[in-house]
Amino acid sequence: MTEHTETTSPRGKTLGYLRVSTDDQDLEKNKADILKLANEKDLGRIQFIEETVSGRVSWKKRKVAEILDRCRAGDNVIVSELSRLGRSMLECMEILSIALERGIHVYAVKGSWQLDQSIQSKIIAMAFSMAAEIERDLISQRTKEALRAKKAAGMKLGRPKGPGKSKLDAFRPEIEALLANGSTQKFIAQRYSTTEANLHNWMKKRGIKKPKSAAAPMSLSVPLLE
Repeated sequence: MTEHTETTSPRGKTLGYLRVSTDDQDLEKNKADILKLANEKDLGRIQFIEETVSGRVSWKKRKVAEILDRCRAGDNVIVSELSRLGRSMLECMEILSIALERGIHVYAVKGSWQLDQSIQSKIIAMAFSMAAEIERDLISQRTKEALRAKKAAGMKLGRPKGPGKSKLDAFRPEIEALLANGSTQKFIAQRYSTTEANLHNWMKKRGIKKPKSAAAPMSLSVPLLE
């Protein structure tokens, strides 16, 4: 995250949030657009907060969540477009609903969005809140319907049974050979960067048993020359 010196205006502090992708070529343009909007709205100077993160990461695990926590009523948040706030329409609606509930003003350059404490914004906030709740219910309903359909089709639900995959599976022939030659589980665990407990559980799940009597190491006897 990149931050610049913060300066507040009489209308509260103003933050410019920039979610930057690794191949984003419009960063400077987005900054310029946000600065222009801030000047037009007389929002004072801006503290830019840049974040390089995938859009697949939930907004609650990104800097936008921290912005909502640190902002107070009357503060301003500017984005280049509303889609930068969340990874889906549901997330965007949740963020906007929370911001408006806390009295945080949200502006978006694209589309000239302005969500503040006006009557129009409060109506929009109510619509966002209702839409987010409906969308959550629809997702839950679709999930349940999909599970019922799978169950009706005879598919087993839940976690699949079985030992599961392990990094040790690729070394099974080597491990069995080492056990047969008398190597200790401690030695094998160290060799394959695991613990004795993990190795023991792995062997148990796969039915691998250590030979009761390991082959004795071969000894070579060299006859003495007379």
